Amino acid sequence: MKKLFSFVFIAVVTLGGVEGFAQTLEYKDVAGIFYSRCTSCHHQNGGAPFSMMNWSETSPWCPQIKADLNSGKMPPWSPDTNYTRFLHERIITSTEKSTIINWINQGCSQGDTTKAPPAPTYTKYKLNGTPDLILKIPTFTSNATGSTDAYNCFALPTGLAQDRIIRAFEVIPGNAPIVHHVVIKVDTTGTVNSDLSGGCFTEPGQFDLGVYAPGSFPTIFPGQAPLKAGIKLKAGSKIIMQIHYPAGSGGKQDSTQIRLYFYPLSATGIRTMYVSTLLQNWSMFILANTTPSYTAKYPNSGGLTVPLSVYATFPHSHLICKTMLNYADNGTNTIPLIRINNWDFNWQGFYTFKNLVKLPVGYTIHSSHMYDNTTANPNNPNNPPQNVVAGTSTTDEMLFDSFQYLIYQTGDENIDIGSLFTNDSLLNPPGSVNNILASLSSVFAYPNPFNDFVKIGYELNYPAETSISVYSVFGSEVKNLSAGFNSAGAYTLNWDGRNSSGAKVPAGVYFYTVKAGNSSTSGKIMVLPR
Repeated sequence: MKKLFSFVFIAVVTLGGVEGFAQTLEYKDVAGIFYSRCTSCHHQNGGAPFSMMNWSETSPWCPQIKADLNSGKMPPWSPDTNYTRFLHERIITSTEKSTIINWINQGCSQGDTTKAPPAPTYTKYKLNGTPDLILKIPTFTSNATGSTDAYNCFALPTGLAQDRIIRAFEVIPGNAPIVHHVVIKVDTTGTVNSDLSGGCFTEPGQFDLGVYAPGSFPTIFPGQAPLKAGIKLKAGSKIIMQIHYPAGSGGKQDSTQIRLYFYPLSATGIRTMYVSTLLQNWSMFILANTTPSYTAKYPNSGGLTVPLSVYATFPHSHLICKTMLNYADNGTNTIPLIRINNWDFNWQGFYTFKNLVKLPVGYTIHSSHMYDNTTANPNNPNNPPQNVVAGTSTTDEMLFDSFQYLIYQTGDENIDIGSLFTNDSLLNPPGSVNNILASLSSVFAYPNPFNDFVKIGYELNYPAETSISVYSVFGSEVKNLSAGFNSAGAYTLNWDGRNSSGAKVPAGVYFYTVKAGNSSTSGKIMVLPR
């Protein structure tokens, strides 16, 4: 199988008049792209402002979809994929983007929706099984106003009588449309009280646990060899959830919860995952109508005295920040961590590396943020621009870059994090949409219908044993196109309409199935009369 990093789409209008291709794009030709790239947020109660689970829900939003694709606003993924790559990337290929835009330009045709791939079914939870601890805020009425956001900090006692080690957790909004994001910290003293004033800009607690934003993946650490990792939660601790309710949400109720999964008390060999904001700068003074850059480094002098293995990174600023860069160096060599070319305060969280990143002894971790305090910045909260200082209010600014990391052990950099999650017991069962989307994305076939050949394309988020087969409407296998272990990446292959014996199959409807690990997805293809 030939691995491709971009797919070539044969546009109908480009081939004008060639028999078998002179057709407009229909919903069936783009439905699979919407399902794999958009609907994780754009489904009922998924946090997005509208659902895109079928043609009727999607078509009224065609102009907005086109504008957001052209501007790069959607899908919302800030890290530069040319700098570093992460798990759970919310991205779209150039081929998928052009296919959707061509469909919209041609009128968002409905066509025969029965030929579209089956729509995914979303469950409320992304993690499988029964949590060891569920903490839920008391039913709360948002105190945001029509023009002012509210930040409330809920202190939730864990009630733990003994220390436990967190393996995974997920935040479930009680009212997804009004929960902008949630920052989770741990109060190890158990003494912090809730602050429901709407002005709790600084989350209390001794260390960070994680962040929730719409579309984000649950926080989960590998729990099997060669890596078992977790975060210790002390007995008597409280979980602090700072929930951001946006302007206009006042009067609406919420009951957000956090669901925690622990290692068994008898578990051994668990490495400590540290969560710390290593890079900070509190001396910023950003004059109006300027575009300065500010930096931070760790350690402040010299280099690391112990080697680290970085699991995830979370750079953070507020509204006038434009770009971010994190890297490590020793004066000679540079290790890239993350680069964001167009920061969006609305989409942030921890980004998990595909492999642990080793930072050797002697290296220094660096951060550089550029701020645009001019009228050219559409996110500037002040018009005309005002002087901005470092602070915790949203209208202040921050350089506050956090990391999840381990103390390095030999071979860490060779651990493939994604492969450890392929059969993880905490991910939803095989065949569920969450498992499918975790392993497979962008599964599609074109041209469809076809005369001479059809290209079947798919993308693996994680390395997996993969097979692709074509079946008749009676369920018998017509052709096995490939089988084997593939690395993460984009793939495509051709089927020439011949069966395993080399004979051309009769015209009609066929089904193809792509299997990767324990997940699979299928689609319809049609062979035209020859």
